[in-house]
Amino acid sequence: MATSTDPAALYPDIAAKGSLGAALQAVTVKDSLSVPIAVSESDPLGHAIVASEAPHRNDLVISAWAVERRWSIRGCESFQDMALIEGNTQDLSQIASVAQAWRAGTALSDIRQDAPFVRLTGRFEVPDHDPVQLAESEWQHLRTEAHEQDWPEYQALVEAAYSERALRELYPFTSHWTLRFSTSTRPYLTVIPMSLDAHRDTRYTVSAHYMGEVLAETTTAQEAVSTAVRYLPSGLGPVTSGAASAA
Repeated sequence: MATSTDPAALYPDIAAKGSLGAALQAVTVKDSLSVPIAVSESDPLGHAIVASEAPHRNDLVISAWAVERRWSIRGCESFQDMALIEGNTQDLSQIASVAQAWRAGTALSDIRQDAPFVRLTGRFEVPDHDPVQLAESEWQHLRTEAHEQDWPEYQALVEAAYSERALRELYPFTSHWTLRFSTSTRPYLTVIPMSLDAHRDTRYTVSAHYMGEVLAETTTAQEAVSTAVRYLPSGLGPVTSGAASAA
């Protein structure tokens, strides 16, 4: 495994092409793909960008690792700039294939099927930016993330919160693994001053606000969620768009 802090030493072939974008473009030609690759002006050896033809997708960002020869991808939706796909590989041909699929608007599941290195974050695409669907997408991301952790208490907390309708109808997010809620989506959250924490000793806490006064401690996730619901403000309506919250 090649390791270095000098990009030219780690990626001599990329340096010879002048940029990661140029090297990827050469791969697409060799593989008979049609993908315009943009060169990063600030870091030509370390980054490249592929624009998507789907308006609800941001550019696919390709990044070179700093101490190991490997590349990462990150593809986000356009409204909140939250990741839909991530992954890393040592094979530029795989990167080029994903770049073409991302650009063409290929379904996320099909991208993953064709390129196993791709990780689906659990979020799904919401082309019309409907806030209720964006909230559900974020819940699916948190559930996916929780199942990927070696932390059964946290997984139980997320699942218990999702099963409670009063919380499921809110927009969820986390701060250092603290589960929090908003009445609006990103990019401008309207945060409810109440949070939930799971601990690795089968203990859960409900706090008045993030890292604030502890309102209750419980021994089950369901008890914590039931307690949290009692502390929710009254009159909460359907989740709204975070873009409108900026007005």
